[in-house]
Amino acid sequence: MNDHRVTGADGSRRGPAENAQLALLLDVGSAPKPGNVDRDHDLAELRIEHFLAGAVGSGAGLRRAAAGAPVGVAFERAVAGMSEQSGGNTQFGCLLLLAPLVRAAAEEQSLSPEGAMDVVESTTVADAADFYRAFEHVDVAVGDPPEDLADLDARRGADAIPALRDRGLTLYDVMAQSEGDGNAREWTTGFERTFATAAAIRDDDGPITDRISRAFVDRLARDEDTLVRTKHGPEVAADVMRRAADARGDPDAVAELDEEFVAAGINPGTTADLLTAATFVALEWGVEV
Repeated sequence: MNDHRVTGADGSRRGPAENAQLALLLDVGSAPKPGNVDRDHDLAELRIEHFLAGAVGSGAGLRRAAAGAPVGVAFERAVAGMSEQSGGNTQFGCLLLLAPLVRAAAEEQSLSPEGAMDVVESTTVADAADFYRAFEHVDVAVGDPPEDLADLDARRGADAIPALRDRGLTLYDVMAQSEGDGNAREWTTGFERTFATAAAIRDDDGPITDRISRAFVDRLARDEDTLVRTKHGPEVAADVMRRAADARGDPDAVAELDEEFVAAGINPGTTADLLTAATFVALEWGVEV
């Protein structure tokens, strides 16, 4: 266990699973994060209560990851628990990043990109099957797969598992074939942006919720949000980046951008997923709350 972990009055420690749940809670406790549910506002069909319930519900799966369970099992159980609220999909992408990071944190003295890569590269076909089963619990916005991978469309859920097994694809292989997705790209690049954003949160100052908000806008200005691209197309995704870059560093401009994105139904959810994972890493590195 990492030496920096918070010790309570009864001698208990907040371990990786608890830090992951805390990161999920801090995600919606941070504001503004333009276009996303946060402590200042809900969206039309998603409310902060859904995210809070999802964070609590994910706990059993995250604890499995911390105990060394296969990543696929831990992820599917976390998604199943997350789905036990009336809002639908609140944190699927967050949990896809958190499950291997929690497993790596539990195995390492200090969470690192190398440790995270060891975990994802050791995933199996069974892990991939559990990943597909997770799509049975909630509706997830994903793009159309290439024509030659139609039988592996994640929206088929468990019905795609026979094709998955026929091809012998591990969960890491599935992510490698989905690198157009921002979360999948984290899996195949050693969580490069996650760790870079965690360092930005760590090196910033002030309340962690303010750090998360600033890091969110900075990341949104740097990288195309793939959920925005999937829902609204590449031109809107590029415009979101430009507008975030223009607003960065100006609290009033960021607040105005938040209002405009909410009104337009623009929800940069992939960026929120990455910020949740980065917050977890920052907590594991000893950032205090």
